[in-house]
Amino acid sequence: MEHQVFRDPWGIPHLRAGDPHALAFAQGRNAAVDRAWQIEVERHRSQGTSASFLGAEALDWDRFARQARLADTARRCHDNLDPATAAWLHAYVDGVNAGLAAGARRAPQFAATGLVPGRWQPWTPLAVWLSHHVLFAGFPSKLWRTEVARHLGAEAVRFFATDDPGTAGSNGWLLTGARTASGVPIVAGDPHRFIEDPGIYQQIRLACPAYDVVGLAVPGVPGIAHFGHTGTVAWAITNAMADYQDLYAERLRRRGDTVEAYGPDGWRPAERHVETVEVAGGDPVEVEVIETDRGPVIIGGPDDDQAVSLRYPPRVSGHLGFAALPALLAATRVADVDAACEHWVEPVNVVLAADTEGGLLHRVAGVVPARDRANGLGVVPAWEPGHEWRGWHDPPRAEVHDLAVMANERGLATPLGVEFAPPHRADRIRDLLTDRTDWSADDQATVHTDTRLASAEPLLALLAGLDGLTPPAAALRDRLLAWDREMRADSVDAAAFAAVRAVVVRRLAAHPTLTPLADPTRYPALFHPWLALVPKVGFALENLLTTDLLPATDRVAAARAALDEVADAPAVRWAEVHRLAPWAALPDEGEQWPGLAGDHDCVLATSSVPGATHLCFRASAARFAWDLGRRDDSRWIVPFGASGVPGDPHRRDQLPYWLRGDLVPVVTDWQRLNEERDDEGH
Repeated sequence: MEHQVFRDPWGIPHLRAGDPHALAFAQGRNAAVDRAWQIEVERHRSQGTSASFLGAEALDWDRFARQARLADTARRCHDNLDPATAAWLHAYVDGVNAGLAAGARRAPQFAATGLVPGRWQPWTPLAVWLSHHVLFAGFPSKLWRTEVARHLGAEAVRFFATDDPGTAGSNGWLLTGARTASGVPIVAGDPHRFIEDPGIYQQIRLACPAYDVVGLAVPGVPGIAHFGHTGTVAWAITNAMADYQDLYAERLRRRGDTVEAYGPDGWRPAERHVETVEVAGGDPVEVEVIETDRGPVIIGGPDDDQAVSLRYPPRVSGHLGFAALPALLAATRVADVDAACEHWVEPVNVVLAADTEGGLLHRVAGVVPARDRANGLGVVPAWEPGHEWRGWHDPPRAEVHDLAVMANERGLATPLGVEFAPPHRADRIRDLLTDRTDWSADDQATVHTDTRLASAEPLLALLAGLDGLTPPAAALRDRLLAWDREMRADSVDAAAFAAVRAVVVRRLAAHPTLTPLADPTRYPALFHPWLALVPKVGFALENLLTTDLLPATDRVAAARAALDEVADAPAVRWAEVHRLAPWAALPDEGEQWPGLAGDHDCVLATSSVPGATHLCFRASAARFAWDLGRRDDSRWIVPFGASGVPGDPHRRDQLPYWLRGDLVPVVTDWQRLNEERDDEGH
């Protein structure tokens, strides 16, 4: 299909075509040319075939993808698409298939692994979306809460209530015209996710006679789902921290080659078949795939001590919400964004939007099942009545006055969730934003990069109460009490605080009360990050220091030991130990990653795992500031660059700016862009 590809100075693709289908084709082809390795890895992950070229390290994921039936669910959801959305999606897939050969020639990872680019199916983008988000709501946390209740009692679960380290950290805010220099709204924010190389968000522009949209796309998925600006309306999301996936303890038995599951109505047949996972450098592995009336069995089976099934909305309803994607591209007003959100399924998000006519929007988008509260707290017995789903909740919404902030905290989505982020980031953003009435898009970087760590206070208060310290420990304690609570990259005190915190976390995790929780091996390795004791203690440290689960004398002893240990250690700056550690399917072992400012509960949420490592595995996957007055005054940045191709000049060119907290201009003047004219689109 005819289209044009332009690039701005950052190599960001600006695609122009004669109609939405030709434009979807162009977007698919561009994703294949710029991100061939990335999207092919995601295709294989969604199908459970990534171990065939990545080896045994990918086997745990492939087994889960097969057992959870991600690809089959994507096919079901595709078959239920309305004809118009299906045709638009198919044009995108045609574009991917048209560009993959050229993209693979640019990406040396294909030759390094022997991977031959495959053919995308019409349902593949839905499978990629599912693969990215099936763990996003953190259902493995229900395994953790079940273990806490089993070992320490149900009341102990509340002591570990905190945001899930794998999904939270995102910020978003909407400034009405009353708070901006131009008198028109600004929508800004930064999604925090596991940092991947290449990045999960691709800056892009999609233009045709029907619309002209800039935003952040997910390579392998058409449209601009989460963050976009059409010129007259702009929107952004954060994770609502909603609970919309359930785990059921299953009783299974074999009857010859079939499997039966025991539910509220007794024994019923379960679907069952066997799939084979190919493993590079190893023997093939057979995976038994079982699905009960609740959902696919993802832990154990009929021959094991326990089995657990997963129930998730797209599997139940056969819908993934892709009709929202073309609707968002065509939006011209807040009402259009609102209507598009009615199609949304998952992940469940809090949405902010504003338009040039004064329209404002603050709502939840996505589906959350109505069911018993126990379903949200842990694994529930499949055979007991009362745990069935009973329809869907109505998504909450709120009026916007002056400004609105969303940062995964309790708020608009509270009725839909169980655990939320602490309020520190949201409170800090509100404090910063209400301090001025002359904000510009350029100024939003000062909010994005704020490093105040309010969650430090409980530990500092514990240190303040210590007496009888050695002179070096007392000096360190006094330094930390005088510290400004800023996790700046060059701060020696920030590094010292993090070191003290890490020792306290490890000491508390070794407490006899908690050690029964230290062994996650009864569950598949894929879920161990949600079950590892040290990270759970680290992220729940505020609660554990201010509640009575652990004796006060033992908390004091841990703090005292931490001061003694860190006082003797050499002084370092925070960025020397708090270094970026992105995930890559085929990492370059020789690449040296830079140090970072920020910390888990800062607005600049660069998350390590307190007590385990100072390395940063999750940070802002993009930052943006959408200006509704003049779109070219908008700003954005991603951690690495527009290209996913090693050696490309735009693979890492945004990294220095991202590290400094700078944003680069959104350029929409076609005269300032360079048109590509070669056959491979690069």
